[in-house]
Amino acid sequence: MQHKIEALTNQLLEKNEQLSASKARAWIELLWSDFESSYARAGYDYKGAAVAEMVIKKWIDGYGGQLHEFASTNEKYKHLLEVDDFLQ
Repeated sequence: MQHKIEALTNQLLEKNEQLSASKARAWIELLWSDFESSYARAGYDYKGAAVAEMVIKKWIDGYGGQLHEFASTNEKYKHLLEVDDFLQ
């Protein structure tokens, strides 16, 4: 799974030059977690990491260039993305 996270992080970095590598990775981990928890709350059976990866790729393609703007307006994510050294 780490390989998938790294690949998605690199894809996001290509779409959004405003994000550092650590913030891009944090976004990928947050999106992955939110997708899986939302999917489960909706009552769907878990379809595996491949489905989560596919959905996140679509989100990156559609919204990756604007994620840095969203973080500054959403309190749920703002505190997680304010610092840049939390993964070190």
